[in-house]
Amino acid sequence: MKDQLIADIKTTLAKTKVDQLAQIAAKQANAVKEVIDLTFHEEEQIGFRAAWILENIYVNNPSAFLPYLTHFFANFSRQDNLSARRHFSKILALLTKKNALPEIREVINHYQTDELVETAFAWLIDENVPVAIKSHCLNILANLSIKHPWIKNELIETMDYLVDKESVAFFAKVKQIRKQLKSR
Repeated sequence: MKDQLIADIKTTLAKTKVDQLAQIAAKQANAVKEVIDLTFHEEEQIGFRAAWILENIYVNNPSAFLPYLTHFFANFSRQDNLSARRHFSKILALLTKKNALPEIREVINHYQTDELVETAFAWLIDENVPVAIKSHCLNILANLSIKHPWIKNELIETMDYLVDKESVAFFAKVKQIRKQLKSR
């Protein structure tokens, strides 16, 4: 699977091809793990495209992602390809939402999420990280504040610090996150 996937993603991909590859990977044993591992490929474009496929695996078939959750979590902080980080952070934001599959919520409740939280905060304050990733990090941290109540105050302070330094889009996202945190 891995060699064929690399061959398939060496060229520019259209959304339909990404969906097709995600469907194939979701059905094959261990393919999701291979896609996660491919996101760390030395060629950044291959890593990015693998991450795009990975996001689509989760979005289209969350239960296929379930057996590989801890592998994804264990590798989340290692992701240094900014294009792949966008997909990684979006996946984690979706995984930590309150409407995620009950089985996923169960794994997250029992998983040591400290490193995920640290990484989300680190990416959030890194001035070299694009706003889309920061936006997903805001969601991750707000979502995990239920499990880790201390996050709420830290996140509010961090948002206060960053709001004048970031874009208008970031400001709008901060407003949404503040509202989410107030409802808790």
